[in-house]
Amino acid sequence: MIKNKFMMVLKYVLLAILAFISVFPFFFMILGMTNNASDIMAGRIMIGSDFGKNMANLFSSNLGFLTGIKNSFIVAGITTVLALVISSAAGYGFEVYRTKARDRVFDILLLSMMVPFAALMIPLFKMFSSMNKMGLSFMGIDSFFSVIVLSVCTAFLIFFFRQNVKSFPKDMVEAARVDGVGEFGIFWKIFMPSIKNTYAAAAIITFMGSWNAFLWPLITLQTPAKKTVPLILSAMADGYTPDYGMVMCGIVIATIPTALIFFIMQKQFVEGMIGAVK
Repeated sequence: MIKNKFMMVLKYVLLAILAFISVFPFFFMILGMTNNASDIMAGRIMIGSDFGKNMANLFSSNLGFLTGIKNSFIVAGITTVLALVISSAAGYGFEVYRTKARDRVFDILLLSMMVPFAALMIPLFKMFSSMNKMGLSFMGIDSFFSVIVLSVCTAFLIFFFRQNVKSFPKDMVEAARVDGVGEFGIFWKIFMPSIKNTYAAAAIITFMGSWNAFLWPLITLQTPAKKTVPLILSAMADGYTPDYGMVMCGIVIATIPTALIFFIMQKQFVEGMIGAVK
């Protein structure tokens, strides 16, 4: 009995330590919002008096933080909506419609996940650059399209939706067809409401991935008016004497949207990840 209590106490102590380690970086950022650069570099873990100054510098700087926030919302929002519709339709089609080549095509799709993005950057840059030369600048380099289109239909999301479609009762599809419901109506009115938890999980994953994307936007978004939040924050930290207090304010503000979405939808996220169908 004493041994069991000791193990229980030890377990909670270890979990508390791990929780503290996980939360400490965000806690340090919040404290850093109130301190100046020299105090942050010194590792001061106390509330300072420079919060107002840091916020004023953040929003009065010529780096365009508010523009970056707006651009990130545009890119992440459009990417999430299109990814949910297109990837879920692809996952639904792969599972519901049976053909001889279906599994081969799906295997090739999964193999594409093994190709590192570094190997694709140059071909992608040349492809989108050719769009600019053809007069299609709205689809080329320095356009939101070049960032959005790469994430609206990923192999992971298609695989994720297909695995959840496996638990979707196929009898409902056949019954709807007998009742005269079209294929689009089955997908829109029956399938989508039935796996809303899966959509919630996919929305969180897609939005967070798009909001935090850095490498490809850094390559393709070349003018200040098009830059997203991660690019703005990276620019803030450049130079010989970066204003770390201002940077901490920017990081915390940029973290709030993804944190809110996760905490609001965490129940649906868990249910969606385990494939719950209602």
